[in-house]
Amino acid sequence: MNETVALRSAVLKRSTTTDDVRERLADEILLGQLEPGSRLDEQSLAQRFGVSRTPVREALKQLAVTGLVEARPHKGVVVSAVTPERLAQMFEAMADLEAACARHTALRMDDSERHALTSLHALSREAATAGDFERYDQLNRDFHALILRGCHNDYLAEAAQSLRLRVTPFRRAQFLNPARIEESYAEHEALVAAILARDADAAQATMRGHLAQAGDASAEFLARPKHPI
Repeated sequence: MNETVALRSAVLKRSTTTDDVRERLADEILLGQLEPGSRLDEQSLAQRFGVSRTPVREALKQLAVTGLVEARPHKGVVVSAVTPERLAQMFEAMADLEAACARHTALRMDDSERHALTSLHALSREAATAGDFERYDQLNRDFHALILRGCHNDYLAEAAQSLRLRVTPFRRAQFLNPARIEESYAEHEALVAAILARDADAAQATMRGHLAQAGDASAEFLARPKHPI
């Protein structure tokens, strides 16, 4: 293996490890296993997850962007308290941006992108039928990312993607409720139909409605008594 390939492999492995740590911590926070104010020590977390401190440090930085954790003077990184108002505002802003993307996507997506969208949607059906939470969550991210790229407006897509990254843990939380996976898939079905029909108005309205439902489902899940997966 040459140095370039080895470096790429190391970066990919580190990124995957960071993603794993970030998702596990986010799930524990959203499920109430890590309560607001709890201190998150890098060394302790590294030992618990069996990784070095580097991916833990990177994961905590990413979680800070979402608002799930915060750095406090003389206390280090601690779990934040997410208010219903803040969550509602985040989903409202994201719905407006992604709805605008969906409108342009319906008009601008090329044939290869449309084929990729229908293929992803088919894979999502398999994951939804199997009740595969992790698989559906990943396919959902890919599905929405493809729609953002399909708008062929880099500035709009980048703005939407930036906000989407902040909301990712909360969007993921909704799928801890198995019934939400089926609902989400049905909403995707309507969205795909609008995009394939090049119906910009329907695509925009459907995306906004879809993300409103996602926000409500996330808020409902977070309001429930906390329990393990």
